Amino acid sequence: MQNLNEIVMSGRSFKGAPDWASPVTAKKSNMLRVNMARIISVIPFLLIGLAGPTMAADVDSQDGTPAAAPEAAPPAAAPAAPADAGEPVKLQDNPPSRYTVKRGDTLWAISGRFLKNPWKWPDIWGVNKDLVKNPHLIYPGDVIILDLTGATPRLRLEGMPDGGLSRWYGYELQVTKVEPRIRSQSSRSAIPTIAAKDLEPFLIRPLVVDPDAIARSPRIVATADSRVVMFADDMAYASGIDKSKGAYWNLYRPGRIFLDPDTGEELGKEAVYLGDAEITSFGEISTIHITKAIQEVGKDDRLTVMAPQQSQPYAPHAPERQVHGKVMAGTDNSVYEIAPLSVVILNRGARDGLEVGHVLGLFRSEGAVTLGDRSVPLPEQKYGLVLVFRVFNKLSYGFILTSKRQVNVGDIVRNP
Repeated sequence: MQNLNEIVMSGRSFKGAPDWASPVTAKKSNMLRVNMARIISVIPFLLIGLAGPTMAADVDSQDGTPAAAPEAAPPAAAPAAPADAGEPVKLQDNPPSRYTVKRGDTLWAISGRFLKNPWKWPDIWGVNKDLVKNPHLIYPGDVIILDLTGATPRLRLEGMPDGGLSRWYGYELQVTKVEPRIRSQSSRSAIPTIAAKDLEPFLIRPLVVDPDAIARSPRIVATADSRVVMFADDMAYASGIDKSKGAYWNLYRPGRIFLDPDTGEELGKEAVYLGDAEITSFGEISTIHITKAIQEVGKDDRLTVMAPQQSQPYAPHAPERQVHGKVMAGTDNSVYEIAPLSVVILNRGARDGLEVGHVLGLFRSEGAVTLGDRSVPLPEQKYGLVLVFRVFNKLSYGFILTSKRQVNVGDIVRNP
């Protein structure tokens, strides 16, 4: 059988084709021959280019073993999560194959159904935490599937073409059929990383203040009716209020001084939250209305501008650099042992590389043993995890996610 080039060059006509000898068709024939010649001339190079990766993969290495085939690049919409030097992803012994999200669930609890180390959720979802805009776009009613067909386990959302990755990256793939219809929008809320009620009291309160800031803070200089203590709905008078900063302020009292247990450095001073106040008239002496009081308020107590509530997603992830610190205190100085699902204060902050969402392991040594004439400390044992949710320059606040025992002041926190 003649190939296509021979047919074109010979000028043989096909059944039903115009006469090649006519002037018009002769011109078209010449153009066709030129174009076909160009196409045929590049086919060998295309074939070589397509075969290149396969040919390269088949070449043996110097030690006689076949070279590994190059891996396909990940989709642009779902860059792979950066691997860290910490603990690899570990599935639970008998993880469910699917799970239907319920109201009241948290991302941490759901990840814990599948993973032994729930802070590794970016890896098993196949997302890059640095690019995720909103890492908790999972809703009640969603069905999560554990996909074990690939080399790496993956969690996916049932019924979504991309397994749900578009949600993590701030967009959602949709197939839209243009036609008149009634449009509805769900009022359901995405599940949080952890239960918001456990952290809300610590997100809007002034927790730590610089000693110099305390000296500059507005303060209560007089009370209505010369009262010694005040509560909600009482009126007082304060100096140093800046009108440009608004009418809503927090009330606090200077509390504990936090000293680094290792170096003795002053890391900050606690601001004991007392309540909220609204400025009803501004002046050199401003009138304030106490709108909320969880403790008694008195003369010389301080005011600070009410901070907006944080909306951090708390995407759990291990620190990229080595962190080694200690549990410095609980929220109450009278407490030495701290229970799970409580807040602890750590002697490491932003200057040490901590950021919101970092997960740290809780470690403790059981003491020391005597070997000959030496006292040798027992190895530290990991017994829990803490999530950093608010970071100051020199210290931070963490939430105890899991713990097999009570957390003691002085216990070690470091990379999990």
